[in-house]
Amino acid sequence: MSGGAAPQPLAGSTFLTKPERPLRPTVFFFCRFGDMVMLTSLLNLLHQRYGLPSQVIGTGSWTPAVYEGNPDVEGVWSFHRHLPFPLESSWGHVRRALRASHPGPVYVCERHYRQLPRIRRMLWLSGVDPRRCVFLTDQPITGPEHLVDRLVRLGTRTPASLRESDYPVPSMTSVQGPRLYVLDSERTERNAWLRDQGWSDREIILIQPGNHRSMGPRRERWRRLNTDDKWWPLERWATLLQRIHEHRKSALIMLRGSVEEVTMLQEIQAVSKLGAVVVAGHGLRRLFALCACAHSMISVDTGPAHAAAALSVPLVVLYGAESPKYWLPRSPSGTPVQGVGGPPVASRADQVSADAVFDAWLEMAQRVEADRHMRLGAGSF
Repeated sequence: MSGGAAPQPLAGSTFLTKPERPLRPTVFFFCRFGDMVMLTSLLNLLHQRYGLPSQVIGTGSWTPAVYEGNPDVEGVWSFHRHLPFPLESSWGHVRRALRASHPGPVYVCERHYRQLPRIRRMLWLSGVDPRRCVFLTDQPITGPEHLVDRLVRLGTRTPASLRESDYPVPSMTSVQGPRLYVLDSERTERNAWLRDQGWSDREIILIQPGNHRSMGPRRERWRRLNTDDKWWPLERWATLLQRIHEHRKSALIMLRGSVEEVTMLQEIQAVSKLGAVVVAGHGLRRLFALCACAHSMISVDTGPAHAAAALSVPLVVLYGAESPKYWLPRSPSGTPVQGVGGPPVASRADQVSADAVFDAWLEMAQRVEADRHMRLGAGSF
């Protein structure tokens, strides 16, 4: 289970009604990082609707870290995506948690044809009443829909074992997210680290060049064959960083990625030939803490982009084959998020120029600056 602190009331959100008998929802989703970030909107809705935070069951050792400090989550367990689940240590805990949560609702967000049978076996072996369960795949698909909207729509459905009148759906205007949280201890640790590096007074612009392919075991093959639609040439990254540096000479341009991507980040740093460009390690929770103090981020279409938006970082996202219309990250506070590329403009990221990405970032930065001056001006009256 993740997190030891008791759930706190959500900032900016009010639970209009509390059910007479609060229930513990369970949510299954065996997806990548970005999808698990977008899941937080559903978790917020379920917390408001049923009165207790959810328990989340996913895949990947990083999954608990995503929900650290989240008041909408009580427990998190993760499984390996391909290993038999009865052989994993998490299985016993999950089976007990499912039984203990009776008669709480079970929301299955998974769509993958290989993972759904695994989840159904977990439910059956745990003795879960099928009437407690609601499946995303049972929803009629009326057309292309952003994943956040589809997940929230799932949360408005009621399991057959419960009465909707007992657990009314909250107003959609009260549903937050996607939203992530940074602990006070993580902010303190981040500030100390920045101070030790001599960067505590620098404005930070985060750059996320990699995606799941550039950190996977076949990353060299993807790069050699040029089959990664999200890959942007090193020289183009260098041009972009040089233009950003010309515009904000005092800013620190921080390249971020996984352990497997450090070599690629160092290549970009070397090609840029800028002392203001640094490769600053890895780690999910440190990324969250840096996002909480960053000026902005430029990222390819990948999970950390969703994390940045969920932490209200002004963001530009570079797209390849996927469309920003359906996958653009969302901010809970209205900070700007702008997509560049993607269909019908482009089918690969390398079809997008450095000028297009820089212009999008500059427009966003100017908008953020104008909003800041407006708030300061309003506060002076």
